[in-house]
Amino acid sequence: MNNIKNISCVIIVKDAVSTIKKTLDSLLAFDDVVVFDNGSTDGTLEAVKKYTNVNLIQGDFSGFGPTKNRAVSFAKNDWILSLDADEVLSEEFITNLTNINIDKNSIYTILRENYYKSTHVKHCWGNDNIVRVFNRTKTHFTDKKVHEKVIDKGLNTIAINGTVEHYPYSTITDFIIKLDRYSTIFANDNVGKKSSSPLKAILNGIFSFIKTYFLKCGFLDGYAGLVIAFSHMATNFYKYIKLYELNKELK
Repeated sequence: MNNIKNISCVIIVKDAVSTIKKTLDSLLAFDDVVVFDNGSTDGTLEAVKKYTNVNLIQGDFSGFGPTKNRAVSFAKNDWILSLDADEVLSEEFITNLTNINIDKNSIYTILRENYYKSTHVKHCWGNDNIVRVFNRTKTHFTDKKVHEKVIDKGLNTIAINGTVEHYPYSTITDFIIKLDRYSTIFANDNVGKKSSSPLKAILNGIFSFIKTYFLKCGFLDGYAGLVIAFSHMATNFYKYIKLYELNKELK
């Protein structure tokens, strides 16, 4: 059995030139790889165009859930493997995915290992099992702008052995860019729906740092743990302070 021929890999991307090559190198076994670009200006497009198995689509970003669902619509196959542009699929996972009997009424998870630069982060983020393989005739991503996920209602969830390595940040600047992006999406998505205040922003930021660095033992991740904990603190502060400003502008 060769499931790979019947599975399309779908990726949304913006300005990921530092990671996209490793991601696409890990997907050479797939005949149909959809890369949905949201306005890259850093050389990502040029890098992607070098891969003959990639179908490059350019479009607008409308939040993670809606954009991923839009990207899935360009796949040639109903079976979808969803990846991020900073993830590298292992050979073990591809081999196991190739050989299992995939069932339309099931969704499939993969173990994700998280890294900062080349450091495996085991405490601040830890490893997580995430749904990444599904049949689009049976399910899709939620419409949430952030923290989207594959809808699992009425479906069996099965783990496939193997890993995907996740490299979300390679520099301090990456943290700053992403915290600004995510906090803006959160604020825009919740304006007029959720209350906020400067005190709430401060308390959320402080609690986030304590949770990440101490309760999750992020200090055991060394320097990476400190950077991640502070980034979580800043992200949560700016999420709620931006929401506070937008709510004020509504009045």
